Amino acid sequence: MPLSKFPRFPLAHLPTPLEPLDRLRRHLGGPRLYIKRDDCTGLALGGNKTRKAEFLIGAARAAGATAVITEGGLQSNHVRQTAAAAAKAGLTCHLVLNRNVPIETAIYQENGNMLLDRVLGASVHVCVPGQSRADAIARLLPALKKDGAVPYVIPTGGSNEIGALGYAAAALELQRQAKEAGIAIDRVLFATASGGTQAGLVAGMALAEAGTQVLGIDVENEADSLLVEVRRIAEACAASVGVKRALRDDAFEIRSGYAGGGYGIPTPGMIEAVGLLARLEGIVLDPVYSGKAMAGLIDLVRAGQFGADETIAFIHTGGAPSMFAYADCF
Repeated sequence: MPLSKFPRFPLAHLPTPLEPLDRLRRHLGGPRLYIKRDDCTGLALGGNKTRKAEFLIGAARAAGATAVITEGGLQSNHVRQTAAAAAKAGLTCHLVLNRNVPIETAIYQENGNMLLDRVLGASVHVCVPGQSRADAIARLLPALKKDGAVPYVIPTGGSNEIGALGYAAAALELQRQAKEAGIAIDRVLFATASGGTQAGLVAGMALAEAGTQVLGIDVENEADSLLVEVRRIAEACAASVGVKRALRDDAFEIRSGYAGGGYGIPTPGMIEAVGLLARLEGIVLDPVYSGKAMAGLIDLVRAGQFGADETIAFIHTGGAPSMFAYADCF
């Protein structure tokens, strides 16, 4: 397999389960529904970033790194999983965080992923007012090098052509599972934000020569700029794994309208979706990503956007720890 040529550090419990959502389907009507349980990847309470971290930490180790630096908001699932991956790989970890969500409650500032970042042993650097994460990283890098460290910088969300390899592999995994289950998946739907998950899925479906539609649900109100970034990462990833044909224009689709007030801001649709999945299927979504993506899926089914004979797989990207930072919403 072309993916075997890339440095990879095993972290995830794979393959993650592919489960039917029969009670949700009966509640909504419409297409057959499945859920790909990437909340069950295992590393520090799981999530989609673990797949990316396998290749990113592999690349860091291959480069001789002794430390990793990454960035995100206070409640970033990505930085929590990166901290755990670094711990397992024996690398020091520095997290550069900013207050990118206008929620000032103590529970948001201190609980959820913020608590776990510290438990996992990462050094947390919170940007001061007016300071960007890029500026903070630029200051941190020479200080680490001066102390003898060899730092490796992982981008927001682990979203570059290396991190996207994790979801190219996931696309192949999903196609194998569908074949074993005797089903054909028409669409795969998920939350999209930094672009790497969507880009990897597009590249992986092209590698598998599969006709499955890749449909991202925008959770930031940034669909236009995000689509450009997804295409850039997907094309680089596809080239690296040996996809010969140009990626089709219709391989890139993002649906807007479900982000509400913006990234990390709760919406009524998200709250309904989290409640439905919990009470019908015993599955906990998160309020920032999978909750809003599931709200999109529910709305599209209710609007008759999918045929009753279609099969849709929803990717649960994890994020349950952030629920504890949003306790007042529920």
